[in-house]
This record gives sequence, C-alpha cells and structure tokens, in this order.
Amino acid sequence: MASERMADQHADDRPEPRAPDPPEPRIPESRPPEPRLPEPRPLDAIDRDILQILHTDGRASIRAVAERVHVSRANAYARINRLIDDGVIRGFGARINHERAGQGASAYITLKIVQNTWRTVREHLRALPGASHIALVSGDFDVLLLVHTPDNRALRELVLTRLQSIPEVLSTRTLLVFEEDDLESTVSAEPGGSAPRQ
Repeated sequence: MASERMADQHADDRPEPRAPDPPEPRIPESRPPEPRLPEPRPLDAIDRDILQILHTDGRASIRAVAERVHVSRANAYARINRLIDDGVIRGFGARINHERAGQGASAYITLKIVQNTWRTVREHLRALPGASHIALVSGDFDVLLLVHTPDNRALRELVLTRLQSIPEVLSTRTLLVFEEDDLESTVSAEPGGSAPRQ
C-alpha cells in the first residue's frame, strides 16, 4: 500500500506532457516594395549646375551652392530638397581610399545565377562584408559585384565560403583589382536624406 501511495505521489510530480510548439512563421523571400518615387520632373540649367557642384563636393554649403548658381539660399535649399525628394540625389557621402582604410584587396566578381532569382541574390550580396557595388547585367554572366576586403585571405573566404554557399549562385569568377580611381562620391543615404549644411 505504502509503495502504491509513493508511486501515486511521484506520478503527481511528473510534468504534464506539453503540446508541440507551433511551427516558426516563414519569413517571406521577397522584401517589401521600395517606396514609390514621384514622376521625375524636368531639370533646368540651374538644377544641373547644382548637381554638378554637389557631385564634385558633397560637403558644399547651401550658401556656396546658391552663390555659384546665382540664386537665393532659399531657392537653392528648395531645389536641393526637391532633387532629394524626386530621387535624383540619392545621398551624400565620402570618397574612400580603401587601401588606406584597411581594405587592401579589391575585386570585381562575376556571378552566374539561377534564372529569376535576382532579388533573392541581391539580398544575400547586400549582406556581404565589403560589398561596394552590385549590378544586374547582360552578357556572359548575370551579376557584377565589387568588393573590398582587408587582404587576399578575407577575399578568398568571401568567395569560396560566403558567395558559393548561396544556393542561387551557379558559378563565380574573380577579377583582382590592381589599382582603382573612384570617380563618383560614395552614396550613403536613401531618398529623403538630408540636404547639405546651410
């Protein structure tokens, strides 16, 4: 009898079986659509001069821009903000000497990918450390990727481990960069970013 009571007590101490956890919700493969930009408005000569000034010197002040294109500061400010809102100006950034910034190895990498997987591949490439430029192109390969890495070992790791593990990537080809000259400022802000300082 005593042993039966002990068995009953131990049975009461046992945790009740748990229901299995519901399956994790799947993350959709495609990202939400990017915000729609308004229809582009025609640019006049002053707009084009402003773009040229900011392309050459993204740190130019509103006052300096206004003086150089011969309009008021308020007019220059309004024009620059319209160019940002229309998506003509995508952002303001710095030109970087990658070698002096500790990224001594640069390469263009061409990729052949599974048909109709560009958006998925683009998301993988955006997450790569050192990815600087991504383009969907026509010709013998599908994607052109520019990367900057600290050294050749990091570059090898990026290509052989990170890139070739992307299921949609069929093949890659690496072209080492011996010397480069950046002709454009690095874009660092999304549409709607802030205008130059006043």
